[in-house]
Amino acid sequence: MTREPDDLLQAMFTAARQAADPAVCVPAHLPKPPKGRTVVVGSGKAAASMAQAVERHWPADAPLDGLVVTRYGHDVPCERITVVEAAHPVPDSAGEKAAALILQKVRGLGPDDLVLCLISGGGSALLSLPAEGLTLEDKQAVNRALLSSGANIAEMNCLRKHLSAIKGGRLAAAAAPAPLVSLLISDVPGDDPAVIASGPTVPDPTSFADALAVIGKYGIQPPAAVLKHLQAGRDETPKPGHALFANTRTVMIATPQMALEAAAKVARDAGITPLILGDA
Repeated sequence: MTREPDDLLQAMFTAARQAADPAVCVPAHLPKPPKGRTVVVGSGKAAASMAQAVERHWPADAPLDGLVVTRYGHDVPCERITVVEAAHPVPDSAGEKAAALILQKVRGLGPDDLVLCLISGGGSALLSLPAEGLTLEDKQAVNRALLSSGANIAEMNCLRKHLSAIKGGRLAAAAAPAPLVSLLISDVPGDDPAVIASGPTVPDPTSFADALAVIGKYGIQPPAAVLKHLQAGRDETPKPGHALFANTRTVMIATPQMALEAAAKVARDAGITPLILGDA
């Protein structure tokens, strides 16, 4: 099929965008409703749209509630799931309060319940609940320093995890023993679930020592409380193999590569063979 170049490029762009559209990619990956409650939580720039997609495809007679936090200006209407807007990329008190409420919502659930976690890019800054002994101002100072440091996203989120009460697998720890399913839309190179939104529901392979190394590498001068917290190294994030992850499942529902593949299919259908990285 011959297509005009402008028309083909527009079709390729549309296909790539739809591959990451929550209305398209969320429904196919929804788990079955449990015997008990389903609590939806999440964070990211697409979190509200993901929550809306859950609501539209969840059985009307199945219990559903929860809270997700998204960036200012990214709210969409939801009826059963509360949407909170907060600041990104430097966190604010709205994100801090939302993260605390998310922890409250998942605590006390049992094996007959389900926690459905919706994660997308931007989620780390939006889940801004400081670790014990730290303040929101401490985290804001570190975030500003990271944003101007040249650190890559994995390094930034390594440090963020070790200053947080909810990231780096701590949300999963709060939800246990309830089954937990995480649906992720990736915006990071390599699509590592432990990096996306600082991995609140997955094991964290990094350590306090790694976080200190990031500070040293980029010459970051953190607040005194932050440096003391990192050097003390108490309450390490849960690591791969920890028993609390036995009843969790993580599903990557959209990635940059999936979007590229969707665009490539449109090109192939038009008789054009796209160049695949690595083939050149």
